[in-house]
Amino acid sequence: MPLIFSDFPEEVQVAFFLYDFLPDNWEGMSGSYLGKDYSTIEFLFKLFEVSEPKETLLFIKIYDQKVVEYRMKKQQQKEKASKVKKSPPGAAGKKYVHNVKG
Repeated sequence: MPLIFSDFPEEVQVAFFLYDFLPDNWEGMSGSYLGKDYSTIEFLFKLFEVSEPKETLLFIKIYDQKVVEYRMKKQQQKEKASKVKKSPPGAAGKKYVHNVKG
């Protein structure tokens, strides 16, 4: 059974909540996802009166690392799939052998 939001402790739920407020950070040329921009985190901690900012930040960073790993894996799969489509016949995948008797 998949986990739902309420399955997690309150500190983790707060981390998920604040994570959604942080802007994404993308690499300009390749369009790779680099993670969240933490420049506003202190403001968010004060705004939402987070009692344990260090602990909450730890959970946010752990979650962000998992998201970055997932997105990198998906991007690599997409690149690999596009390379297979672009490669000439026989370059990747099946190699054909013809047995000709004459």
